[in-house]
Amino acid sequence: MTANIRLANLFSALNDEQVKQILENSNTLKLQDGESLFESGDKAERFYLVIGGQIKLFRGSPSGDEKIIDIVQPGNTFAEAVMFMNNPVYPVSAQALGPARVMSFDNKRFLDILSHSNETSFRIMGTMSQRLRGLIRQIDELTLQSATTRLCATLLRYMEEAGSEVFKLPAAKGVLAARLSMKPETFSRILHNLSSKQIIKVTSNEVSVLDVEQLKQLAHTEAVVGLEPDGSAVAHHPCVSHKDLE
Repeated sequence: MTANIRLANLFSALNDEQVKQILENSNTLKLQDGESLFESGDKAERFYLVIGGQIKLFRGSPSGDEKIIDIVQPGNTFAEAVMFMNNPVYPVSAQALGPARVMSFDNKRFLDILSHSNETSFRIMGTMSQRLRGLIRQIDELTLQSATTRLCATLLRYMEEAGSEVFKLPAAKGVLAARLSMKPETFSRILHNLSSKQIIKVTSNEVSVLDVEQLKQLAHTEAVVGLEPDGSAVAHHPCVSHKDLE
C-alpha cells in the first residue's frame, strides 16, 4: 500500500516514516454508482485518494443544475487543500461515477506531520502550486477558448495520457460535456464534425485519432468568442461553426 500511495503527487514528498504515520489513520471506502462521499458545506475532516473508479466533484445550483468541477481518476487526491483553512468545509460535493474505491486520510494527522518538517511542507507547497497552475489552465480553457478548441485539447490530453492514438473516454459523453461547460448536443456535434473531417473516429466510447497534427492545431487554436465582431476568428477553422459555441 505504501508504494501505491507514493504514486500520488501529494504523498511523493513524504518519507517512509511519514507515510507509515498517515496510513495509521486511513480508511478504505467502497462506493456504489451515484453514492455520495460528502456534500458541499459538510465539515471537512478528511481528504481522499482514488484507488479505483472515478469520483465526480460538482456544485449544484438552487435551480437543480449541476456544474462538474472535476472527474478525479485513480492515483489522484482531492479535498486536501481545504485542510489549511480555518473551520474547513467542503466547497463541492463528491459522488461516485460507477463503482469506486477511495482511501480517506485524517487532516489533523497530515497537518501534524507537516508541522514537524519544514522540508516536507515546502515540497507539499510545490505540489499544490502545480495543482493551482493546472486549475488556472482549466479556467483559461473554459473561459477563453471555443467549444471546439476545448474538446480537441481534452482529446489530445486523453491521447497523451493513454500513450496511444486509440483510447477510451474516461466517462459518459454527457458527463464530459458538463465538465467542459457545453451542452451534450454541442459535444456530439463537434465529435461528428471531427469525424467527418477524418481527424478522429468514434466508436461507442472509444476514440481513434486519425490525424494527430490536425488535432494538435485545433487544440492550440486561440479562438475566443467575441475576439472578432463577426466571429471570424472561429469561423475560419474548417471544423468550427458558430453553432459549436452554443
